[in-house]
Amino acid sequence: MTANGSTSDVLVSTTHGTLRGTTDGSVARFLGVPFAAAPVGDLRFRPPAPFPAWDGARDAVETGPVCPQNPSLMDALFGGEAEQWDEDCLFLNVWTPSALPDPATPLPVMVWIHGGGFEMGSGSSPLYNGTHFAASGVVLVTLNYRLGALGFLELGGVDPAYTGSGNVGLLDQIAALEWVRDNIANFGGDPSNVTVFGQSAGAMSVSLLLSMPRARGLFQKAIAQSGAAEAARTIDDANADAEEFFELGGWSSVDDVRSAPVGALLAAHQAMAGARFADPEAFMHRAGNPLAFLSFRPVADGRDVPLHPLAEIAAGAAQGVSLLCGTTSEEWKLFAMMTPPAADEAGLRQRLAAVTPDPDATIAAYRLEHPEASLGDLEGAVLTDLVFRMPANRLIDAQRTHAPTFQYLWTWRSNALGGMIGAAHAIEIPFVFDLVEDHRLHVFVGPDAPGTLAACTNAAWIAFAATGRPAADGLPSWPAIGDEERPVMILDETAELAADPGGSTRAFWRARSTTA
Repeated sequence: MTANGSTSDVLVSTTHGTLRGTTDGSVARFLGVPFAAAPVGDLRFRPPAPFPAWDGARDAVETGPVCPQNPSLMDALFGGEAEQWDEDCLFLNVWTPSALPDPATPLPVMVWIHGGGFEMGSGSSPLYNGTHFAASGVVLVTLNYRLGALGFLELGGVDPAYTGSGNVGLLDQIAALEWVRDNIANFGGDPSNVTVFGQSAGAMSVSLLLSMPRARGLFQKAIAQSGAAEAARTIDDANADAEEFFELGGWSSVDDVRSAPVGALLAAHQAMAGARFADPEAFMHRAGNPLAFLSFRPVADGRDVPLHPLAEIAAGAAQGVSLLCGTTSEEWKLFAMMTPPAADEAGLRQRLAAVTPDPDATIAAYRLEHPEASLGDLEGAVLTDLVFRMPANRLIDAQRTHAPTFQYLWTWRSNALGGMIGAAHAIEIPFVFDLVEDHRLHVFVGPDAPGTLAACTNAAWIAFAATGRPAADGLPSWPAIGDEERPVMILDETAELAADPGGSTRAFWRARSTTA
């Protein structure tokens, strides 16, 4: 890498051609880097194809368009503004120190996969600014992948020639990791020391990548924040979702949907989501799975994603890949802002009947562990565990015999919006990226979020990427999960190590499921 005279331009070579990025003296940025061909025309619903090479230096100074998506209130909540979208969206961004290390000692690489329910978000959100990672000696990569119907509509039931289209969003992620493998050394990174990490749908993606043969060898460590390997749909569910989508859009063939305007795809997706949320309790009783509210998500098709991803991981699919995994203590508070809690205990019992065979026993178990909780908080605790904490525990148990595996529980509570957010889903992201001082995020974390916790969390994630063990000033010694012991790092303004927090409810679910 060479600086271009006294300007802020920085040049780096890749397998496709030369990129021109920018530097502020300590951190270099390469934004809007294409890693696959535009998935348009004949490539819509197809696996990612190689991007053609170019001559000369290509500017990499602005982020590229993001995948088409419907507007979301989450944009404002997370401090972002609506980004320009286009079907030509397969771009990534790289942050790296301007002063590169000796080639004999390349830097650890971290690749971030964004969340958003597989239907919103991007790798270029200000929430994922990689400056602090790069300033601390990490090469940080963020990426876009296809979302919604463009990334996860399974068309094999309509036309066998399109079998596997329900996972092209995951294949985009793999294509980006292949780009990292082939190019990151030129940015000062070590292609043999790559950590893939993500939150929510990003963590679900990370977890599924652990099970996928095509992803093997592309990363050596993984961090899953509030998402696990049980997110994939069955083929039958994916085919049913496709049938509903076609009916709402008025299409009868793959040619119809392949040639439809993007706006028509988004409108059908919006109608599909609206139908599910019009009577959420009735839908929940039909579906039996809270994740079914996500109209599109990956498919356990036995082709790209194993039929039983968690079982594959337990059998050693990710042998040697160290794992850091955890959840927040009040995940459901984010979703409770959009859906009111049950009005009374009878209503809660009816709601829980959709997701557990014994709602009375469930309520009793959670009252024992949360004796002071309101009815709404009790419901939130159950759904937090069902959707996030228990799947995370199962992922940890599947991987811990194959590589060192570490667990955390995020308990710091935001006072934003009068305390409504608390320790909600996604609250840890500004801390992981050490961005709590960004005023755009104060609507989520509040203006007084502890910077020491942000620095500590960011440092622990970097240490894990560098060495395979999370460690930082301000944290106690953090041991891996063992056969008998379950040490969990409680991440709060003062961090502490706890032995199996929430152990009674973990045991409750484990006794009721062969996979708990």
